[in-house]
Amino acid sequence: MAEPSADHMLDMDKRLAELSPIPSERCIFRVYDPLRNENKKAYESEVVAIGPYHHGNNLQPMEERKLRYLKQLLNRRNEGSAEIYIEAMRESEQTAREFYAEPIRLDLNEFVETMLLDSCFTVELLRGPEMPNDPLVENALIRDLMLFENQLPFFIVKKLFDMTKSSADSLEDLIRMFIRFFSWWIIGCMTPVHNLVAPSVIPREDDIKGAPFENPREDDINHLLGLLHYCCCYQFHSMVSKRDPVEKKDKSLNSATELQEAGIKFNKTEGRNLFDIRFVNGTMEIPTLEVDDYTESFFRNLIAYEQYLPYTNTTSRNHFTAYRKFMDYLVNTSKDVEILTHRGIIFNLLGDNEVVAAMINKLSNNIIVSDVGYEEVYNKVNEHCRGKWNFWLAILRRKYFNNPWALISFLAAVVLLLLTVLQTILPIHPVGKSN
Repeated sequence: MAEPSADHMLDMDKRLAELSPIPSERCIFRVYDPLRNENKKAYESEVVAIGPYHHGNNLQPMEERKLRYLKQLLNRRNEGSAEIYIEAMRESEQTAREFYAEPIRLDLNEFVETMLLDSCFTVELLRGPEMPNDPLVENALIRDLMLFENQLPFFIVKKLFDMTKSSADSLEDLIRMFIRFFSWWIIGCMTPVHNLVAPSVIPREDDIKGAPFENPREDDINHLLGLLHYCCCYQFHSMVSKRDPVEKKDKSLNSATELQEAGIKFNKTEGRNLFDIRFVNGTMEIPTLEVDDYTESFFRNLIAYEQYLPYTNTTSRNHFTAYRKFMDYLVNTSKDVEILTHRGIIFNLLGDNEVVAAMINKLSNNIIVSDVGYEEVYNKVNEHCRGKWNFWLAILRRKYFNNPWALISFLAAVVLLLLTVLQTILPIHPVGKSN
C-alpha cells in the first residue's frame, strides 16, 4: 500500500484548520430529504418566504407587501429613513447567521435586507394591520409563518419589536400578539372545540386571557415555530413532568376497530389539551382532532421541529411525535376513521375517511418515534384486552359479527347445539317425571 504523500497530509491539515466550529446557536434547519419527500408541499411556502433559505422564491406580491409594511412603520413613527433599522440588523448579522444550520449564500447587504424586511413584516402582522382580502391567502399566510424552514431568529424579531414598541410594551405583549395571531391552532391544542373561532377571526381578549401556560424566558425561544410549539404543548408538558415514571410494558396498540371489538368504548373529551388522552374504566377518552387542508402541514412542521431538538430534550418535549404515533396505532383503515368520527374524536373537514387514514399513516414515515405521555394508556388498554372475556369477545366479533350472514350462521350453530343438548337430556329426564 502506497504511503500518503507529504503534500496530501499538509492539504488535509490545512482543511481541518480552516474548518469553522459548529455554532452552538444553530436551531433553524432544512428538513432532511427522506422526511421532505413524504410530502414536499407540506414544507413549502404558498404565499410568503421568510428568512434566507427561500429568499428569492417567486412570491413577489408579498415581497412588495414587505416594503409597504416597512413604509407603514416609518410613517407611523414619523421617520423618513430606515437607516437605524438597517444598522441594527447589520450589527446582528453574524449572530443571526449562526442560527442557521445550512450555509447562507446571501452577501452582507442581502442578508441584512432580508432580516429587516422579514422581521418588520412579521412584527407588523402580529400587531394586526389590515390582512389580505382573500381568506385563502390569509390562511395560507398564517400557515407559511410556522413552516420549519421559514423562520427568523427570535432575537431579530424581538429587536425590531423593541425598537418600534411603545414604552409600555414588553415581551409578554409580543407573545400575547403571537397567541392572538395563531389562536386557531394554539387554542385548538389547549381546548379543542372546533367552533370556538374561525381561522380568519381574531379572538376576543377573553378567549386567550388566562391561557394555561406561563410566558417562556426570551432565551428559551429560538423562533416563532418554537414559540408555537411551546404554547401548544406547555399545559400537557407541565402535567406529564409531574407524573411518576411509568414502566413501558407495552409499546403498541391495536386499531380502533380491534379495540372496539374487544369492548373498549371511545368518548371525546371537552376542555382538555389535545394530547391529554386517558383510559378509564374501559373507555378511551380522547380530545377532538380537527382535520382540514392545513392539518398535515401543521403536524409535519411541528414534528420536524421536534426531530431536531437537542438530544437532552427529545425525551420530554416531543409531544406531537408521540401523539402522531398514538393516532397511527388507532387508525389503519377508513373504518377506524369512521369509528372515531362517529364518536366525535375526529372532526373530518376533508370528507373522505380514506384520505384522513392515509394522512395519519404517512405522518409515521421517516421519523424517530416517541411514547412520552402514553405509556400508562398503552399498559392499561393492553391489559384490558388480554382479559379472557375481552379476548374471546373480540374473536367472536371479528369472526362472526362483522356481517349478517356470519351472524346468522353463528346463531344457527348455537341453536343446533342447544337442540342437541336438549335431545340428549330429555330421554334421561322425561317430561312429567320427577327426579
